[in-house]
Amino acid sequence: MTSDVRKLPTGFGRLWTAQTVSSLGDGVSHAALPLLALTLTRDPMALAVVTAAGTLPWLLFGVLGGALVDRWDRQRTMWVADTARAVLLAIPAAAAVLDVLSIPLLAAVAFLLGLGGLFFDTAATAYLPDLLGRDPALLERANSRLRGAQTAMSGFAGPPAGSALLALGRAVPLLTDAVSFMLSALLVRTLPAMPQPVPEVRESLLRQARAGASYVFRNRLLLGLALRPAVGNVAFLAVETVLALFAHDRLGIDTYGFGLLLTAEATGGLLGAGIASYLGRRLGTGTALTCTAAIEGLAILGLAAATNPYVAGLALAVCGAGMGATMVLAPSLRQSIVPAHLMGRVASTSRMLAMCAAPIGAFLGGWLATTYDIRTPLYAAAALLLAMTAVTASMTSNRRVEAALRAAAPADGPGHPASKNPARESAPDVL
Repeated sequence: MTSDVRKLPTGFGRLWTAQTVSSLGDGVSHAALPLLALTLTRDPMALAVVTAAGTLPWLLFGVLGGALVDRWDRQRTMWVADTARAVLLAIPAAAAVLDVLSIPLLAAVAFLLGLGGLFFDTAATAYLPDLLGRDPALLERANSRLRGAQTAMSGFAGPPAGSALLALGRAVPLLTDAVSFMLSALLVRTLPAMPQPVPEVRESLLRQARAGASYVFRNRLLLGLALRPAVGNVAFLAVETVLALFAHDRLGIDTYGFGLLLTAEATGGLLGAGIASYLGRRLGTGTALTCTAAIEGLAILGLAAATNPYVAGLALAVCGAGMGATMVLAPSLRQSIVPAHLMGRVASTSRMLAMCAAPIGAFLGGWLATTYDIRTPLYAAAALLLAMTAVTASMTSNRRVEAALRAAAPADGPGHPASKNPARESAPDVL
């Protein structure tokens, strides 16, 4: 039976439901937290501290976290991380009720939530290809559904709900997110456990972490896939840091309108995730990735020039479409070509590069807005995205993608018996 007619397993439905519920809570917090921070300060640099804190765990523990995930049971790692995040959110909720909420507390909570996200996201990324037998077509379908649900919940339904819930009380959005994490943890506990592929030679944690990082940096295709979100995060965090202030001061958007603005981006993201497979088939995965990168840069340029909420919403929708397609095509390709026993480390290394770039973008956005003008971070972000498109186009070309899939198919198809061979960790360049 071909992968075109194969059904996604029942376990995927439970994973999809868990991430959908959690994404709804994340969408609530995504809108509520910037607005909550704005009730405490109007300083762009203080807002940047809160934004950057959530990304610091990837800078400090990214590669080591991936090595640990490759040692641990991935299903257990996911539900423990979600349970911990649910409990953690009770702290700022209580502080809001007691009226002792502060920027340092929000930054500390953001850091710990980011640490939990590091382990959950890495484990989920490594778990999915095992669940689907590393079938490229099934992975693309699964990632399209996961990304579509994440976009719909965290971007489309969550932000307006977060803005509305904030009006009921500062603790309400935080408690809503906590409930979503707990429900996700309960669902993940019902997923089937997968056997862990273990390298033949037991190495130290640091050596295993270095092997995963080396695998990414020595393969031009994987490096290109990693550089795109890394440079992109500098740009997008520069925008996100000042977006609430830009929307309020320059576009005249109120609290509820800000939630709708984020919803516009999510609507585009939902469309992009839905057409990602079509774009990959029509243009080739490499060309499709180059086109979506260019679209993101041009859309942010349009946002920077926007003078009313409608143009800004359209620009964010177009940007979201490019991001949605990218977030389906790139992870599916990576999961198809990386050996199972390296998946956690490769995924965490790639994500670490992206997340480590985020604090740079957050502080860059705050500094540019403070030193120059509130629109300056947006123009700088557009320039970065367009420059990144030119740099990575040849690294993720159709020729490289096709060569990598051909090389991976014999050893990394369903069963992938050769995936435990340590010799493959040399990661020769994809020519």
